[in-house]
Amino acid sequence: METPVFEEIEPASDCDCAGCRHWRRVLPHAPAGRALAHPAAYRTLVAAAAAASATAVSVLGAGGAAALPAAAHAAHRPGVPAGDEPGTPQGSRGPLHGPVGRPAAPPAGAELAGITRTEIIDRAKSWVAAKVPYSLTAYWSDGYRQDCSGFVSMAWKLPANEWTGSLGTVADRITKEELQPGDILLFHNESDPQKGSHVVIFGGWTDGTRTAYTAYEQTPPHTRKLDTPYAYWSNSAQYLPYRYKGVAAGDVAKAGAAGTEEAPPGAAGPASHGVAGYPGRAMFRPGADNPYVTRLGRQLVRKGFGTYYTRGPGPRWGEADRRGVQAFQRAQGWRGGAADGYPGPETWRRLFS
Repeated sequence: METPVFEEIEPASDCDCAGCRHWRRVLPHAPAGRALAHPAAYRTLVAAAAAASATAVSVLGAGGAAALPAAAHAAHRPGVPAGDEPGTPQGSRGPLHGPVGRPAAPPAGAELAGITRTEIIDRAKSWVAAKVPYSLTAYWSDGYRQDCSGFVSMAWKLPANEWTGSLGTVADRITKEELQPGDILLFHNESDPQKGSHVVIFGGWTDGTRTAYTAYEQTPPHTRKLDTPYAYWSNSAQYLPYRYKGVAAGDVAKAGAAGTEEAPPGAAGPASHGVAGYPGRAMFRPGADNPYVTRLGRQLVRKGFGTYYTRGPGPRWGEADRRGVQAFQRAQGWRGGAADGYPGPETWRRLFS
């Protein structure tokens, strides 16, 4: 009996369908100059018995795309193409820098180091700034795994890389009303952890309605900070709020006691031009992103000049902020350059008086 003969094919390099992506991962590269065929054109040439042919077709037929792993998160998350969804949401609990040549992870329930909310958010921002690539197996230079639970482990400064199934052991369940920056929203799918399990860091409410918040999360293609509907884009009812057991008490004011992502340090803040709390004009220019913008916007709303906001005040300076300030300035009787929409020291003094 002759050996079955099969036509060697590889996926077309310029095709982005699920089948082509699958075969590009599992098949070796073609020799230089060789034309590539699309998997849909695949044909099996059988020169053996019918049984051998059936076996070959079941292994190498066009059904290969069906073997792709299921997406761990909903495909409609902003900026995450369906084809880029990870096959598993995170790695398992393990030591920093991975298991090779490193000490074992401390036992579950070990004493937890204290950390402030401000430090948690600052650590989360460090990965956002570095755009740490998402990975289930890679470890960043600080030793933490580059997935969603590794990101939270890093922000909380945990002694090991936890996963969604163990983060709850170092945290306490809280209510939505108790959420403060540095807490997390956790979804652990106990029946199938590889489907849907995810965790994000709560950065503060985007407005007074508490229907959206700033989320820090590790997700393909890299760490991001994004306004997110409560509790998440998908599986919303499954996300539960937790608070790290080691978070320092009394740090709420610095991290945003009123629900903001973070408030300016101190009760009054800096004093520019002799006006307490005024941080200077540079904080309110195009591209500015800081907590003083949020504070300004919230005060505009309280004074009745927040009609230009469609979602509520936030830390990034925008046209809604400028128009709100301009309306307030005109209400003072100012015109021309004195009502340009950019808050000077006198605008700030009157607004916060």
